[in-house]
Amino acid sequence: MSTTFLKRQKEMKRLEKQRAKAERRAQKKLASHARIDHSPQNASHIESDVAGTNAAMPTESERQN
Repeated sequence: MSTTFLKRQKEMKRLEKQRAKAERRAQKKLASHARIDHSPQNASHIESDVAGTNAAMPTESERQN
């Protein structure tokens, strides 16, 4: 086998590993965001986003008035 062919094969394998690693990082990032978005601490933030405003939810004392 020629050296050029072996170099090309080695480069293709390296690129394949690089793509696989990038895909794993993306999946991990999505899983992390999904876990964070479903936490109760972010519920008020999500509710205000759904309402179309960036205003904070009323505090307990504001709700009583």
